[in-house]
Amino acid sequence: MNVATWSPMSAIRRPSLAYLAGGLGIALAARAVARWARVYDLHDKVTLITGGSRGLGLVLARELLDRGARVAICARDPEELHRAHAELAERGPVLAMPCDVTDRAQVDRLVDRIRAALGPIEVLVNNAGIMEVGPMETMTVADYERAMAVHLWGPVQITLAVLPEMRLRGSGRIANIASIGGRLAVPHLLPYTVSKFALVGWSEGLRAELAPHNIAVTTVIPGLMRTGSVPHVQFKGRQREEHAWFAIAASLPVASMGAERAARRIAEAIEHGDPEVVLSMQARLALLARAVAPRLTQRMLAAVGRALPRPGGAGETPAEGRDLEDDDLEGSPWTRPTARAARRNNEL
Repeated sequence: MNVATWSPMSAIRRPSLAYLAGGLGIALAARAVARWARVYDLHDKVTLITGGSRGLGLVLARELLDRGARVAICARDPEELHRAHAELAERGPVLAMPCDVTDRAQVDRLVDRIRAALGPIEVLVNNAGIMEVGPMETMTVADYERAMAVHLWGPVQITLAVLPEMRLRGSGRIANIASIGGRLAVPHLLPYTVSKFALVGWSEGLRAELAPHNIAVTTVIPGLMRTGSVPHVQFKGRQREEHAWFAIAASLPVASMGAERAARRIAEAIEHGDPEVVLSMQARLALLARAVAPRLTQRMLAAVGRALPRPGGAGETPAEGRDLEDDDLEGSPWTRPTARAARRNNEL
């Protein structure tokens, strides 16, 4: 031994690092085993997907039907529901009913009809959503109230309606489709962001309180997805400029995730009872940046805000994306993936 270079710390450090690495490996292996041990078989499970007539909700319905679930979908538009039902019925047993999740009476009727037709709801996916895009100056109190009604109070009401039977059975799954906007405030999406922040907090608290009842709650954090939903987004201010940047961002593969891959990840998270699933590498990197460098992240978001369209144009008056479509933009390779998704996912 070279006495000149030996120290007690060097003698301790090597075995300590080995023990640490071994312990970490054992912990990760135990976590993986535990995750697979609590798999919840979706076959024949009665599943309700709100906002299931188009977009991510429709893609999720396809995925869960393919896994053997008995699926019910609800949405506000009867025509959309009819088209979705006609497609989904080819995959398995499906029930489609109109319902506004912000209306407690409609929610109660929905749950009663599903119980009578399929049985008690065993899996609930709170997916219904709306989105308004525009500068803060164009957003009204009513916009915030509407976003909260759909993204928070809707899930609260429908969850409270299905929980008693889940508790009696001592099992169940609830997935709340939140957003990266529920963890990271995105410019020009303030009502949406505020309501999704509320949903994330409620979802995480709900999981903690329902764990003793063997009911697993999963908070889903998607980034931008190519669901084809742009035609239904409400745009304010300089409407066409707002529509253009949003349509391009929601279409680019480097910025967005395919809806089918997202649906598979969500289904797997439900099966395994995962507390959270963050969809897309872009969303994970954004959350990591916020955790490691919050001040720098805020500066970057402020820079994004400065690059977005200024207030003006139509002001507080909203217009749907389908009324703002531009032939050049629609035929552009930048937005072609979103256009294909819109046709595939009943968004047109």
